[in-house]
Amino acid sequence: MTKREAFVEAACQENVDDFLRLIQLHKDRSDPFDIEEVMEEMSKNQREALWLKLASLLRDVLMEVPPERWEEAMDVETKHVMDIVAGVTLVATVSLKVLQDGDAYHGLLDITHQLHDVLVSFPMTEAHLMLHIHTLCEAWWKKDLLDKDTFGHTALVITLKKSFLLKKPYAEVQRAWSLHKVLSNVDYMSEEGQQLGEQLARCFQHPAIISLDDGKRLMVFLFSWHVDFIPRIHGTIKNQMEFFNKMTMAHVAEIYFRAWKKASDNFQEKIESECIQDFMKCAILLQRSSPVHRKVQQIIFHFHKKKICRPVGKMLSVLYKPILWKYLNVPNFEVRTNATVLFTDAFPIVDPDKEIEVDLQKQLDTLMVLLFDKHDVVRCNAIQGVCKILDRCWELLPPDVIVDFLKKLKDLAGDCSSDDVRCAVFTYLRIVLDNVLSHPVLEKLVPKFKYSLHDISVKVRVAFVDMLLKIKAVRAAKFWDVCSLDHLVARLASDTAHVSKRLTELLFDSFFPADAESNWCSRCITLIQMNPMAARKFYLYAHMHTAPTNIVKLMLAIRRVLNSSIQSDGDDAELNDSSKENRMPQGENQLALEKDVVASLLEVVVVLWKNVDRTLQQSDETQKYLYAQFGRVLSKYFSKFTDERCQAPLMQMASFMPANAVATFSYGVLSRLRKLEPGAPPSAYSQLLDCMCSWGKTAGVLELIIDWLSEALPENQVVNAKRKVTIQVTAEAKPELALAYLDYLLLHRSTRNKVLALREGPLKRLYTLLGNWKSQLYSHLSSSSGGPAGAELALKAFTSHGCLSVHLQHDLSDGREYLQSLEHTAAWVGESVLPFLANGPPGDAGDEAESLRAFAAEITKTFLTVCRDAVLCLDDSGLKDHVLHLCSLVILSEAGYLCIPAVLLVLKALMASSSPVDRKPAGDERDAATKCLVAVANIFQKVIELLARRLKKKPEESKELCQSALGGLTDFLHEAQVCNISGVFDTLFAIVIVETRYALQKMTHPEEVMTPETVQDLPALSGTLLSAILKSQPVTRAFLAEILSSLDSDTFSTLTELAAVVHLLAALRHVAQASTYLKRAAITVQQQINAHANVEGDIQGVIYQSSVMTLNEILTLWAD
Repeated sequence: MTKREAFVEAACQENVDDFLRLIQLHKDRSDPFDIEEVMEEMSKNQREALWLKLASLLRDVLMEVPPERWEEAMDVETKHVMDIVAGVTLVATVSLKVLQDGDAYHGLLDITHQLHDVLVSFPMTEAHLMLHIHTLCEAWWKKDLLDKDTFGHTALVITLKKSFLLKKPYAEVQRAWSLHKVLSNVDYMSEEGQQLGEQLARCFQHPAIISLDDGKRLMVFLFSWHVDFIPRIHGTIKNQMEFFNKMTMAHVAEIYFRAWKKASDNFQEKIESECIQDFMKCAILLQRSSPVHRKVQQIIFHFHKKKICRPVGKMLSVLYKPILWKYLNVPNFEVRTNATVLFTDAFPIVDPDKEIEVDLQKQLDTLMVLLFDKHDVVRCNAIQGVCKILDRCWELLPPDVIVDFLKKLKDLAGDCSSDDVRCAVFTYLRIVLDNVLSHPVLEKLVPKFKYSLHDISVKVRVAFVDMLLKIKAVRAAKFWDVCSLDHLVARLASDTAHVSKRLTELLFDSFFPADAESNWCSRCITLIQMNPMAARKFYLYAHMHTAPTNIVKLMLAIRRVLNSSIQSDGDDAELNDSSKENRMPQGENQLALEKDVVASLLEVVVVLWKNVDRTLQQSDETQKYLYAQFGRVLSKYFSKFTDERCQAPLMQMASFMPANAVATFSYGVLSRLRKLEPGAPPSAYSQLLDCMCSWGKTAGVLELIIDWLSEALPENQVVNAKRKVTIQVTAEAKPELALAYLDYLLLHRSTRNKVLALREGPLKRLYTLLGNWKSQLYSHLSSSSGGPAGAELALKAFTSHGCLSVHLQHDLSDGREYLQSLEHTAAWVGESVLPFLANGPPGDAGDEAESLRAFAAEITKTFLTVCRDAVLCLDDSGLKDHVLHLCSLVILSEAGYLCIPAVLLVLKALMASSSPVDRKPAGDERDAATKCLVAVANIFQKVIELLARRLKKKPEESKELCQSALGGLTDFLHEAQVCNISGVFDTLFAIVIVETRYALQKMTHPEEVMTPETVQDLPALSGTLLSAILKSQPVTRAFLAEILSSLDSDTFSTLTELAAVVHLLAALRHVAQASTYLKRAAITVQQQINAHANVEGDIQGVIYQSSVMTLNEILTLWAD
């Protein structure tokens, strides 16, 4: 029996095992049996018989074990049936390859129908098997056989579903594109067409499909499937645009353009009217803050870029005509702005098949009008558009039109009503400079802008200098012809970092030319002579534009000039440089420098050294060389340059080097610190302390501080001092200077790190010693002995002790030793200091009692400041509880009002340290953060009540108190809004209403009833509170929301209460961000106050009439 006969014989139920064995032999690459070869050798009758027998076999096995049972249990029988189905699918697929003309393939068609039913019913069952059936259906459609539409439709649907599930659907999208002609035989309006349309529309939701070339081809084709399918595609894309990134939107824009280009007749008309023009309207009418606005613009801009194609230009002209010119004149400035952007980007919008002169002139006139629109945002976008048009169309526009545009830009550069407009002129003139043809004209124009270098707005100055940089880069003109060098240098000296960095870049080639190394130092001196501050700024940013090697070379060049200056005075000892590189270049002659120039040169060296210090640390050889060169001459510099301005940079230079490199100077630094007199300014000792810390001699400074503080204390209070043998030197203790040194060391990070690096040995002694000064402080508080100087010294020591506690706890301690010390100090303040805020010490009276009360308040405020820092640095709930308790005691004391500003800052710190993210739901007793915030809100309410009582008792004195508390109140309210604390804004609203109502009730004559115009016209406390509220927009919105909430709850019923609300709304009427809230609040109050229309009494009647008039004015003001 031949292979052909054996294979045909095996295709039945009885010989199914032989059939499966032959299928396995075909899959075995080592076996020569190949089904395709066998079937090619078969006769026509044998192939037809085989297909009929396989159809019967497939039908029988599917009846025995239908596909519905395949997923229920994968037993032996199910596996056997699936192997048979897979074998039949393989034979059917091979049969399509060998099918010949004239073959009767009804049996093969029957097989394919049965397999198709399996695929449709269970497309995801046994993925490998379904893939083969899917391939069979696809191949059948491509063979153009009977019922191909059925199989092609199914293959396309399955392909689309698979592509939606894959992250990289390249193969499936390629397959879908190969099947796209299936759609030509599908009626979109039928049920089958609608279902297929739903799957096809999903393609536009997947960026992975949109980005593929075959995906784009398929989507472009879909626009031509059916004219009613186009709106469905467009709607799907619009719904998904929010989630598409910029790259995906570029692909979407390309799809729209290609679809329009390939479409014809009614399809093209549909795309234009339903898609392109719709996008045009959206680009104009959408708010600029909308997440899809720029994406819609991106699609329209893509069509604008293709405008060089005549059909595109004609289409844009037709579609823009009914909408663009109308929207350029609407009242809404955002709509005008959006229309301006589209108009200028598409300019000129003309039909190439018609005469364009009239339309072009109309559009040029429109541009002129837009440049002077009443809203600055429109003017800014018009400026941008005009500059882009000049760049694109310079050679096409008439010269008089160009001149007119440039004149208008010159006028707008002086627009005093908007710094954004002035900034836009210089920002977008850089676009025009890209066109070389514009340079001759602009060379004459830009010098007229020279005074813009001194514009009051930083961003305008930044834009102007950026334009100068562009002029320099494209060589359109000489920038010093636009602005003189004197003006540029003066601005470099005085401006912010944003401007100074750019000016440094602009002037860099002038004062630090890369090809003139021998002139670096002379140009540095020239810049110093022009403006010393400008020189420091220039060299501060010079490292951004050159290599560190060049910075080092300049430093050495300055050293040579300084040496030359000393030698020219006849003193050249120790300055003879034998090395070749340190000799004066021929271009640098010996010269005598003025002392101000010398000081500035030394400052420049310090600035340059700081900039390259990190680089020097990575280059040990260069660093040692620099140390050696400057170390050799530094002692001579100290002796020669004795001016105070010179000494400061010299000491900074010494701090950059190791102590042994400046041995002569380093040996005397500690002695200089000892010899300073109390009250010396920080400039006298700051550099010396920096030197000691940088040389690793911080311990010596700390010993000096400890010795001075110990000697100033009574002997019985000096504890834990180490016994040591010392040489007695008659020297006065200087505790004030010791505390000044300590404050400086702890204030700056670099010195503080050196101090804390000593660990707890000397620091523990210092900490204990400072703690002993607390008894001295109390003795000054309880009696008048010691004088004000001693009291001030004790207070400074007390402050330093608290600050040192915070630093030691934060950096060195793992336990709560220093936290407990702060807690004990808080308890001491509450028990020993706060009583003096009530009545003063027993027996005291008059001025002395008032003085002690002020001193007690000063102690309290000082410790509250320490508490604020501790709360921010140390996250400890126990400490927060003690601080909250102390704040409560302070506010409840009789003179607690003196400490209100300090208390507010502490409360703000407590809120900032209680993160809203970490809080548990309200009511959870375990949540320490929530409990802390509740306590803060309660204390704040007591603070406001205390202010109100004080104002009522002593109005004039308390107004100053309100002003002093304004800064702390502003910070507190901002933090309260961020943390969303309940009970703060309702307290503010209540106190404003109560105070205003009280003022209304005190009125006795109708003439006294006056509506406030600003917050300053309200009562004192209300004015202060509202001034703090209005400093922050988020805080203002939170307060206005509280007003609406209270009004909606019908809290107010009497006429005076409602009138107080009206007065508050009147004071806020000119706050821009309050418009929506004010309208709603005014309407609510108007409805409630109408109930008092028949009020009796002259005063009440006047209050009612005044309130009604004010409400009407507010509603009229915000009517739009």
